Amino acid sequence: MNNGLKITVFAAALAATFGTAYGVGKGADPLVSTGAHAPKQHGGHVATGRDGAAEHGPGGLQISEGGYTLALDTPAVAAGGRTGIRFAIEDDAGRKVTAFRREHGKELHFILASRDLTEYRHLHPVRAADGTWSTSVDLPKAGDYRVFADFTPAVEGAENLTLGADLPVSGAYRPAAPPVARTTAEVEDYRVALGGELRAGRESELELTISRNGKPVTDLQPYLGAYGHLVALRSGDLAYLHVHPNDGGPGPAVSFTATAPSAGTYRLFLDFQHEGKVRTAAFTVEVEPSVRTPTGANSEHQH
Repeated sequence: MNNGLKITVFAAALAATFGTAYGVGKGADPLVSTGAHAPKQHGGHVATGRDGAAEHGPGGLQISEGGYTLALDTPAVAAGGRTGIRFAIEDDAGRKVTAFRREHGKELHFILASRDLTEYRHLHPVRAADGTWSTSVDLPKAGDYRVFADFTPAVEGAENLTLGADLPVSGAYRPAAPPVARTTAEVEDYRVALGGELRAGRESELELTISRNGKPVTDLQPYLGAYGHLVALRSGDLAYLHVHPNDGGPGPAVSFTATAPSAGTYRLFLDFQHEGKVRTAAFTVEVEPSVRTPTGANSEHQH
């Protein structure tokens, strides 16, 4: 385990949910290559900074971007039971979009998370012929939530977009105690260890190692075309990153190359599939500010 990884604790509203599992599907899609030409990270644009380093703008902060809008038909839902959510992606003329490029087996990835980041779902809505998407979800607790639609329109030259919108969930709400800081997550009888250090404005490698009852898991199953999917949400504004794994597998370690858009506290959610069930492991990490020299170059990369 890389000791450079620093785990922090959210404010008192963050519940002790390390290792909470949410099954979101049992189908195994064909494994899709995540080689050098495949996109590793969704969720924002990439620009070049003054020192030539890549600067990754976060996604999910806007409801409209690039001529497209996330139109929620469900303004609010109630906690404590299964409820439906309906939405559409509209173009700049207000028409519902019906053509999308498939990314890892799906036309659109739909993420739902509570503002305190104690609840998380990776959902798979169904699109009707008119462009209306629908899904159902069971949320046990009330509070402020945000939904994210991660997609690429089937238009020449279109880029991947992540649009976000707020979704209130009604019901009695009580802030929970913060979780204990650690670099492992317990999910049923699985243990997931997080190694590496997420950096602001710089690519870095994160490695998640999965074991079960003390034995390495070496037969992970493809889920959405890969052996694991990693979503990072920044505490505060819920800036969104969706990272696909590097080549390798099927376990026990799954590695990701990721870039945090800024310093701050991030909640990481790893989806992995084993024996036909998808499980989610969650971690909290603190990303330190980049240290720069007076010339603007990142000092840790000086020779």
